[in-house]
Amino acid sequence: MFSKAVLFTLIFLSSAVPSALCQTASSKQDQINQHAQMAQQYLRQQRPDLAIPELQALVALEPEDVEAQGNLGVLLFFRGDSAGAVPHLRSAVKLKPGLWKIQALLGLAEGRLNDANSSRADLEAAFPHLEEEKFKIEVGKALIDNYTASGDLEKAAMTVSTLLAIQPTDTSLLYTAYRLYSDLAGKSMLTLALTAPHSAQMHQIMARELERHGDNDAAIANYREAIKIDPTLPGIHFDLGDLLYASLEENQRAEAESEFKAALTQNPNDEKSELMLGEIAAKRGDTKSAYEYESRAVELQPNDGDAHTDLAKTLILMNEQDKAQQQLERAVQIDPSDYVAHYRLSTLYRQQGNTEAARSELAEYKKYKDMKDKLRSTFHDMRVNSGERQPEDTDLPK
Repeated sequence: MFSKAVLFTLIFLSSAVPSALCQTASSKQDQINQHAQMAQQYLRQQRPDLAIPELQALVALEPEDVEAQGNLGVLLFFRGDSAGAVPHLRSAVKLKPGLWKIQALLGLAEGRLNDANSSRADLEAAFPHLEEEKFKIEVGKALIDNYTASGDLEKAAMTVSTLLAIQPTDTSLLYTAYRLYSDLAGKSMLTLALTAPHSAQMHQIMARELERHGDNDAAIANYREAIKIDPTLPGIHFDLGDLLYASLEENQRAEAESEFKAALTQNPNDEKSELMLGEIAAKRGDTKSAYEYESRAVELQPNDGDAHTDLAKTLILMNEQDKAQQQLERAVQIDPSDYVAHYRLSTLYRQQGNTEAARSELAEYKKYKDMKDKLRSTFHDMRVNSGERQPEDTDLPK
């Protein structure tokens, strides 16, 4: 082997006379140059099988050659030789910190060798600096697997959120997010049940779970118990009010308003409660109060499309079509899938004689309405098969 020949030559020359040193140094440099040239040639020809031996010879002669160490590590990694790649990738990173792609590959290789701690350290260091989307997602998924295996679900969830910002419709990432958030919810619920089984928060969690499974009466009872224990629990009055408002019983629906008002007393910036109070006022014909509540909601959360849509409905009742149009246009800008806003915009445009715009908005309405109907059908099948209640409109995104 060439490496053995080099080692033999170096041992032999170490006892040579000083006059031979210059010649030896020159000979070594010639070998370095020759292997470097051949490696580059084979790399250009996309012949990793020939480039690898040249690079191995090169790093044996010049172990501090960062480029050679990195290239050799990369080629070995993609050949499937993680054990062979790790020392060279590690040397490159050590010689020149900041080689993020190389460090990411090092972390991936270490992961394949079940060196979980080293893999995590290198992947975590490189991940924020990666710019190529496909590679960043691959590295992020490896990090998620590492975190999940060690039970660090919080970090795994943070990582999948970062990846979803890059690829929001990636089905594998969406499933991973669903699985992680479900596991986190289960973990939190179990921990809370063990540490504070009679706390207001435990009753709040129980209420949410019961509501999700369609047992609304038991959910309401648990919300009330939570309020009895701690009436200042964040969000508790809105949660109860929201469930009461969805009830088929008139007396429970009537109670909802007082809960939303209690939520605002506790938190004057509770935009959702303002919005619900506006809806209640509108249904009983109190347009003035509806306008005040909904305007306040828009002021609190300018990027809530529902608030703009609800305010637009009230403005139409007040014969303020121009202002309503502005609110609806903002609503579809925030949420293009808001089919209610598209439909109302279509009506306003048609009244103005703007036939083309009206036709376009009507087409958007039909498209997103069909999407929601299909989603409702999917949720219906899921709930029926699992024995849960059928979904209401409030269960589905607009």
